[in-house]
Amino acid sequence: MTSEIGRMHPAAAWRALRQLVKDPEDTPRVFEIIRALGGPSLVRGLRRFRRSETGKRVLARKIDLLDTLHDRQALAKLPKGMLGRAYHDFIYGESLSADGLVEASTESDDNAYSYRDPDLRRFAERMRDQHDLWHTVTGYGRDPFGEACLLAFTYAQTRNRGVGVIVLVAAWLETRGAGLAALRAMWKAYQNGRHASWLPEQDWEAMLKLPLADVRRQLAVPPPLAYRQALASMQPQPA
Repeated sequence: MTSEIGRMHPAAAWRALRQLVKDPEDTPRVFEIIRALGGPSLVRGLRRFRRSETGKRVLARKIDLLDTLHDRQALAKLPKGMLGRAYHDFIYGESLSADGLVEASTESDDNAYSYRDPDLRRFAERMRDQHDLWHTVTGYGRDPFGEACLLAFTYAQTRNRGVGVIVLVAAWLETRGAGLAALRAMWKAYQNGRHASWLPEQDWEAMLKLPLADVRRQLAVPPPLAYRQALASMQPQPA
């Protein structure tokens, strides 16, 4: 049985959320929650994407962002300081790959959600594949706290209720461990997401060849100072 995009599935979200609290590294459960509580956010995002020049081109030509992100050799040849080189070093420096999120999203996809519109599927996959580019541009790390801050930024950009629920739970957990500094950093990440350009519509294929500093200025993404300060306070102090 399949479910229409836009319907809420709170029971499925609750089950996945309980598992995610037990294991914050369980990425497939993140996708389950986002799908279960996303509501109309994906369809709303597609409508906006279709109005952009990048969206029109991507959908008409059936462009797959992964084709570019998979070209590890081309990314490695870019000069230091370029977005594509920074993305390459971020991904492969942590022994990750562009396929990691694909595998996690596939594992969580039990055919409960039907993408009858091929444009909707392409947009959803492009959103998924941008995640580590957003890490690179925003400066939030792959540590659990960095992921929480990026999700706060992402919620501001997408208004996906599933992302919002994860952010609230992450804020509760991080505040218990690191105090108000963590909460302030996540709130700042949310504010940064509100004030930045809309990242889903960007021409990432072209921007990979631009200096990262220029991309950040173009997209109005400031340095993650509050995140860095909070993260430093979480580090064990030398005896």
